[in-house]
Amino acid sequence: MRIFIRTSKWAIWARRLGSLAVPLTVLPVLLHRERLIDSPAFIVVALFAAALSVLAIFVSLVALARLWHTGDQGWGRALMGLLLGSLCLAPFAWYGALALKYPAVTDIATSARGDLPLVFEPAMLDMPPPRLLSDAERQLFFPNVATRTYPLGAVQLFALVDNLVAAQGWDIRLREEPDGMGGAGRLNARIVTPPGWREEAVFRVTPIPDGAAVDMRSASLNAVTDFGSNGNRISAFLVALDNEVTAFLRDNPNLDQPLDVEAPAPVETDR
Repeated sequence: MRIFIRTSKWAIWARRLGSLAVPLTVLPVLLHRERLIDSPAFIVVALFAAALSVLAIFVSLVALARLWHTGDQGWGRALMGLLLGSLCLAPFAWYGALALKYPAVTDIATSARGDLPLVFEPAMLDMPPPRLLSDAERQLFFPNVATRTYPLGAVQLFALVDNLVAAQGWDIRLREEPDGMGGAGRLNARIVTPPGWREEAVFRVTPIPDGAAVDMRSASLNAVTDFGSNGNRISAFLVALDNEVTAFLRDNPNLDQPLDVEAPAPVETDR
């Protein structure tokens, strides 16, 4: 006598929902990065993918519980649905943790924003006004976000900033080098975050009596919150710049007074 063992419908639906959640999670990110869909549409699809991932996990857990009691087939399908749903939900859990950790801001700067203009201001992109941090909040969440001063000339320091920005792989949109006569240098770079949000970093190198100062601004152009990316970007960049300047001064121990004016070429004489 042949005993028929049925496959759990809960397990079947668990794998179906998990399999459907994968493209709904991945494809919108790729389309958003390539600007094939706008940000509001991306948010709607992302929220739907998150809800579907939760549903896949729920159905998978119900399927596993029923399989334990009934002895039906479908363990592999239920576990696959649980795995796919968990993988798709992981990015949302990660950004949810960041949202709880950092304040909901979209623009952070070490000095007045008027001195660090963006190439495209958010108002030009029909976006809400930027959310800003107070000085106390900035010191609490991002203590390294502060103006840096170095015993280097503005031209030398701007070159270090320029090289470091290029090493990050950011898309430089504007470059105004210091003129060596007291004028400040400015550099604007565009960054695309993993989910496809556009952000912009602005650098200003200003001559001061004992060297030069660096200010930096990082702002989100099409997001309602940055999940801490702007503050962390400034902190990481300025720490890296500290290391670059330290290495430069170490490799040039005879550099007493930084100058932005090139030394005249030696004059050749007949012997």
